[in-house]
Amino acid sequence: MAEAKVAIVTGSSRGIGRGIAERLATEGYNVVINYFRSRESADEVVAAIQDSGGKAVAVQADVADCKGRDALVNAAIENWGRLDLLVNNAGITSQGRKDLLEATEESWDRVFATNLKGPFFLAQLAANRMIESGKKVGTIVNISSISAYATSTNRADYCMAKAGMQMMTWLLADRLADEGICVYEVCPGVIASDMTAPVKEKYDRLIAEGLSPIRRWGSPDDVAKAVVALASGAFPFSTGDRINVDGGFHIRRL
Repeated sequence: MAEAKVAIVTGSSRGIGRGIAERLATEGYNVVINYFRSRESADEVVAAIQDSGGKAVAVQADVADCKGRDALVNAAIENWGRLDLLVNNAGITSQGRKDLLEATEESWDRVFATNLKGPFFLAQLAANRMIESGKKVGTIVNISSISAYATSTNRADYCMAKAGMQMMTWLLADRLADEGICVYEVCPGVIASDMTAPVKEKYDRLIAEGLSPIRRWGSPDDVAKAVVALASGAFPFSTGDRINVDGGFHIRRL
C-alpha cells in the first residue's frame, strides 16, 4: 500500500479551507488543519476527518508569524515524515471595510502580512522541505479571489494583496519547475462562507440579476474539487496557471 500523501491547508478550521481539507482527506491525504483562534472548530474538522477514516492534526498558527509557519511545516514532518501539498488558503478581509480614502496603515499591515507575506514565506519554507526530500515532486496551491481583479473601494488592501498573489504564483512556478514542484492559483468567486455571510443579501440580489453566468452561490466544495484536481498530477505540463472557480464571473460580457 502506497504511503499517504501529506497536505497543509492554512485557515482550514472553517469555510473554504475546511472544505479543501475534508475533500483532500477523502482522497487519502493526511492533513494538517490550521487555525488561528478557534481550537474547537479545528477539532471538529479533525474529528470529521477521523470519523471518515482519515488522519489529521490541528495546529494553532498565525501564518503572518514565522514561528507559526515553522509549526505548520514541522507538524507535517513530525507526524508523517513528508510534505506533498501546501494550500495557502488563510486570509482576512480588510479591517473595518473602510473607504480607501479612510483606510488605515494598521489594516494594511495586518492584511498584507496574513494574505501575502505569510503565504509567500510559508511557500518558501514548504518548497525547501519538498526539495530536501529529493522526490522532485510537490504542489503549492494559492487560494486567491476575484478581488484580485475586481475592485472594492472599501477593501483596497485586500484587493491589492490578492492581486499580488498572481505574481507570487508565477514567481514560485518559474523558480520551482526544475525542482518538480508545480504551483497554481485558484481564484474563487462568491462562495458561501462566514466571510461572505455579512453581505449575503447583497450577493443574493446580484447573483439573481446575473452577476455570473452560473446563477448560484459557490460552495467550499467547488473550490476543494479544483484543488484536488490540481494536486492529483492530472496537469503535468501546466504550472503558474490561474483556475477560476467563480461561475464564469471573469468573462467580460456585453
